[in-house]
Amino acid sequence: MASGGEGKDCIVGNKYRLIRKIGSGSFGDIFLAIHKCNGEEVAVKIESCKTRHPQLLYESKVYRFLQGGIGIPHIKWFGVEMNSNILVMDLLGPSLEDLFNFCSRRFTMKTVLMLADQMIGRIEFLHVKNFIHRDIKPDNFLMGIGRHCNRYRDNRTRHHIPYRDDKNLTGTARYASINAHMGIEQSRRDDLESMGYVLMYFNLGKLPWQGLKAANKRQKYEKISEKKISCPVEVLCKGYPAEFAMYLHYCRNLRFEEAPDYVYMRQLFRILFRTLNHQFDYTFDWTMLKNNNKNNSTNAVNNEGEVAGQSSWPNRPNI
Repeated sequence: MASGGEGKDCIVGNKYRLIRKIGSGSFGDIFLAIHKCNGEEVAVKIESCKTRHPQLLYESKVYRFLQGGIGIPHIKWFGVEMNSNILVMDLLGPSLEDLFNFCSRRFTMKTVLMLADQMIGRIEFLHVKNFIHRDIKPDNFLMGIGRHCNRYRDNRTRHHIPYRDDKNLTGTARYASINAHMGIEQSRRDDLESMGYVLMYFNLGKLPWQGLKAANKRQKYEKISEKKISCPVEVLCKGYPAEFAMYLHYCRNLRFEEAPDYVYMRQLFRILFRTLNHQFDYTFDWTMLKNNNKNNSTNAVNNEGEVAGQSSWPNRPNI
């Protein structure tokens, strides 16, 4: 199977012609491909059947289970060809991290609040389907489902996963919940706490526990954990509307099995949005940049104004 930068003569699933490599991850490579009959562009993920921890089959099953949700990419085809697992799916736009960089690493309050509303909705959908994400972050928002997503409740018995306090950190330390740092099994509350840190990252441009010096990864995780625990919510959110601190306090106070009140969380930010006299018109900061400077690259702009479920941005696959 093609593994280099070009795959123009390779067709997978009898329909999709590989055009070029657009990214890679721990599993393998991501290609841009075109349907040979109708010209539709798609993303093709390819991993070797010999890989130690294959993930594409599981990822395809999870995506199919979640089909129909807003922001969930459609699976076109999954199969095995030439000793490779191959997943063909919708080709979507850039990640929120890409858009953040496109906007000089600072979002306006209007953009942050519109994103908050959509992100809570995406996370709620995942939770309703009995999954938790476990790696909520700007450059991986609903992109790492196949690798990180985990059931928190058994579909048949409806029993919640058991509480444990001996878990290794899953996800990204920068946005991980305090409980995740402490080795406690993650549940719905942890996804939402992580989202709170993402929102403050968008507000501040940088979180207080970024850039800490450490001799190794383990020591760095410990320093991030210590800084996060010692930094009061009010200090983290200083200078920003009280709703951000209220949101984080709410998430941190949820019990392990407690069902979050998604309506309450969305209303927090919606009321603030209206108080600031903003219009929910899907005009994000990157939309304004695109309109103001037509000569700049517009590949970093998601014209739909919707938070998507998977990013195929060439320079930031990070699946």
